[in-house]
Amino acid sequence: MLAKLIEFIKRHQNDIILLVGVILISLLSFSLGYIVAKQTGKTPIKVEYRTENMRNV
Repeated sequence: MLAKLIEFIKRHQNDIILLVGVILISLLSFSLGYIVAKQTGKTPIKVEYRTENMRNV
């Protein structure tokens, strides 16, 4: 059983490496997009003043 698995991995080594690379790039792209979306989704801070409490200087 183990010998068949090792032989399968040796035969398809290039395809397995390509598949792992595509999966890693996809996960990295998703993570970066998620992080950017969370940062840009925040509303900016507004500073507002009440005019009735301000004194004319």
